[in-house]
Amino acid sequence: MRAVLQRVTSGRVLVAGEVVGAIGQGFVALVGVTHSDTAAEADKLAHKTAHLRVFSDASGKMTLSPLDIGAGVLVVSQFTLYADTRRGRRPDFTQSAPPELAAPLIDRYISALRAAGVAHVAAGVFGAMMHVDIQNDGPVTILLDTADWAASP
Repeated sequence: MRAVLQRVTSGRVLVAGEVVGAIGQGFVALVGVTHSDTAAEADKLAHKTAHLRVFSDASGKMTLSPLDIGAGVLVVSQFTLYADTRRGRRPDFTQSAPPELAAPLIDRYISALRAAGVAHVAAGVFGAMMHVDIQNDGPVTILLDTADWAASP
């Protein structure tokens, strides 16, 4: 699984003009799933998201996690994170998992964030055309990829 985490002062998702999810301070997590992903990847990704220390302490250093400050996470499914752009001008999305695999893993990620103690977890609508409003803070943008962790010592 992959996630692009954007530290935000606020974020919201609209579907057909209606707000379906919103947070104040926290992360907007754009999350993609590939064919080989399992519940274990969703759990690892949620744990890393909840404990990632990129929020500033009183001295301005990034030492605090969402759990430390009571921040929220707004989860937006994003199949385009697995776009293959190596050839041509039109991305190939064959590395993105099909909806029947991806949707349950996005749900698992959301559940694991809640289980980890994230103060407020909101989400977009899987498979919908969404409008995402992000008030990026910093900006701080972090890419997480569970495949990279498997290859690490």
